[in-house]
Amino acid sequence: MNRISPGPGLLPVPAGQPPSPVLASLLAEIAAQREQVSERVDELCRLRADYDGYRRHVRRDRLAVREAALANVLTPLLPVVDGFDRARAAGDLTPGVASVVDALEDALAALGLRAFGAVGDVFDPYVHDALALQVAAGVDPPICSTVHEPGYRVGERLLRPARVTVTGPPAAGAR
Repeated sequence: MNRISPGPGLLPVPAGQPPSPVLASLLAEIAAQREQVSERVDELCRLRADYDGYRRHVRRDRLAVREAALANVLTPLLPVVDGFDRARAAGDLTPGVASVVDALEDALAALGLRAFGAVGDVFDPYVHDALALQVAAGVDPPICSTVHEPGYRVGERLLRPARVTVTGPPAAGAR
């Protein structure tokens, strides 16, 4: 006997004889069912990919909304932080007030507030606000020589650029 395999199972068919019409009908039905199953699996794969994309999009939107909300809350506090920094630099903080300022800075850092802008940083007009320019030969690229106020970020969002004095090379054509 020959065996015809319509799929995973084997059906016996006598040698030299075509399959009976019932068997041929069943084989055609099985092939049609397999095609439908294959189409449904493809649909499910596309739906799963769409759902995964939707979840990533929602997660990204949630983070953006969180950053925007934090920016709205933290931006008005930046002058307060600057005032405390100036008082600390002048030595005008009592130990009790200094501990409160430290606790405030820790809480702001826990919310994701990051200060940036240090003397010696390469000047970047996207994150630095140049208040003055000092010309010096041999300085290339321009650097931040004085930081008047640090800049602040929450995540990737810029809350305030660092306000700096820039030291850079003389302008081209200047003598």
